[in-house]
Amino acid sequence: MEQKQTSVVKTPRNSDGAQRSSYRQSYRSYVGAVSRLGLTSALTARRLNTSRRAPRAHNITDKVSPEHLAVLVKKEWQLSYVTPLFQFRHTQLKRYSQQLSAFIAAERQGVAVEVEEPQHSFKASFSVVHGMAEAEEDAETILIQVHSKHHFSRRDDPEKCVWSGWLACINGSPEYIRSLPKDFICLPLFGSSGGDPLTSSVKSWFQQTFDCCFGSLEINHTSLQWLGSLWTNCQPESNIQHLKMIWAVPVVPPLQITYTVNPQDAWELWTCVRKDAQVEKEGEEEEEEEEEGIIDIEEVNMFMQELKSHFYRHFKLDLSAGNLVQVSTALGSAKTSGRIKISNSRYMISTLTLLTECALLKMPV
Repeated sequence: MEQKQTSVVKTPRNSDGAQRSSYRQSYRSYVGAVSRLGLTSALTARRLNTSRRAPRAHNITDKVSPEHLAVLVKKEWQLSYVTPLFQFRHTQLKRYSQQLSAFIAAERQGVAVEVEEPQHSFKASFSVVHGMAEAEEDAETILIQVHSKHHFSRRDDPEKCVWSGWLACINGSPEYIRSLPKDFICLPLFGSSGGDPLTSSVKSWFQQTFDCCFGSLEINHTSLQWLGSLWTNCQPESNIQHLKMIWAVPVVPPLQITYTVNPQDAWELWTCVRKDAQVEKEGEEEEEEEEEGIIDIEEVNMFMQELKSHFYRHFKLDLSAGNLVQVSTALGSAKTSGRIKISNSRYMISTLTLLTECALLKMPV
């Protein structure tokens, strides 16, 4: 069987442990120097793209194992961003599994636990999700699962997965990734599903082991509008069933408005908006010919404005006074709190590309 490209290419060989502080300092010195000099580096120049490719259906089942897809799809994930990991190695996942298992056990028991001890109450496992990386600079996605047995379960009872998480970089910014000092790997998007105590333990272990930081990743108004538009664009290939939006209006008491649009109506409106946008582009000075399948932020804004205008005509309520806090279709759902569900693997790459971009924008400088 042909072996997929190993992660060694994507994660440099291990260096001497004594170099940890120097590499950490080199990253911070680099950022600090750029800030002091008033330069615009790849760390600060990033803004949410104003145009992106329309989603394309990926036969991801040909590249990603069914076992991994079963974990990633149709589960709601809480998103965080992660700063670059220092000396993370895709070749050391077995060792990381043992270390994290011992770390969780020690936190639960309040005493130190031997890493090599086989009988931990929680068993962590790391695995590489091959087939998710899109760009040459993307590191392979990492899946983490924590299994446990109930105290009163029988010896032959199977372990139950009590927590899942993943780290990903899908179509990450090449400029940002290349700007990182040697021995740092970029996996900026973190998703977790499970109890808060275990999430906290996993994050603490990563921070102590790889000198990284986690932060909450909200999905703002603009990113939610992007997701609603990108998913609507998939209607001809995959029935989105509905375009459901929830708007929060700042009144007392707080008001939430659920706005559900028929999928065909949403698609026809989206098509009209795109045609109008293309006509405007043709009227401008001709520079380079526009690539097919590119969606601009102007089209997204026009689409949302038309939806809000339609709502106002019927209910005399101006949604522009509020904020979009949730959007969902049959392809997935997203909330401003950073909770995301991917319901269709064919468009998972397009969704994760946008979320990777959001995570990179949150990197502290």
